[in-house]
Amino acid sequence: MSQNQLAFVFPGQGSQKVGMLANAAASYSEVTDTFSQASEVLGYDLWDLVQTGPQEALNLTEKTQPLLLTASVALWRVWSANGGAKPSLLAGHSLGEFSALVCSEVISFEAAVDLVRQRGAFMQSAVPVGIGAMAAIIGLDDESIIAICKKLSSDEVVQAVNFNSPGQVVIAGHVNAVTEAMAACKEAGAKRALPLPVSAPFHTSLMQPAGDQLAEVLAGIQFSSPQIPIIHNV
Repeated sequence: MSQNQLAFVFPGQGSQKVGMLANAAASYSEVTDTFSQASEVLGYDLWDLVQTGPQEALNLTEKTQPLLLTASVALWRVWSANGGAKPSLLAGHSLGEFSALVCSEVISFEAAVDLVRQRGAFMQSAVPVGIGAMAAIIGLDDESIIAICKKLSSDEVVQAVNFNSPGQVVIAGHVNAVTEAMAACKEAGAKRALPLPVSAPFHTSLMQPAGDQLAEVLAGIQFSSPQIPIIHNV
């Protein structure tokens, strides 16, 4: 990609917040229109949930996933409707890849909302609320984090799951194992160990039942060729 080209990266879970997009909605009708469209698919008022919370409800993955997809598509529509340049590439961090698929016209927005709603439900069913956790480890090398997780996974699961950048790795698994790994990483020299506002241990082996269920749903969805190239997570 040349210096003058543009790429969009859509966010994953953890970026949700009560009151988000309120300022944008006051200026651009595309925001509330997109949320209304999603609400029809979901069967509840998604915009009201985002604006009034509580935050604990937004952090439940079956709510988080359609919320962040809808927020991303809403901002994409604002950008497109107001003369924003067409990007050369799209990408998404984890869940954000579904936003990239919608914006590249690989899948319809309505189908994607329903898909991530089911995805969230499958994930939460695989590991009920309060059983799993995730944390970001900052300032420690990958090998040390992997070794710490392996050492602490004899009875419960904790795994290094997202290698976001040099010096930033996300770990996930059972709550107690993640808590122990956070402490061990700090003892090993990590600058910070931050719990993430999510309701399940995404990207771990604990999600395998959810992956199996999602595969059955994906088999019935019609995908089109991307109108903008997408860089995939894997």
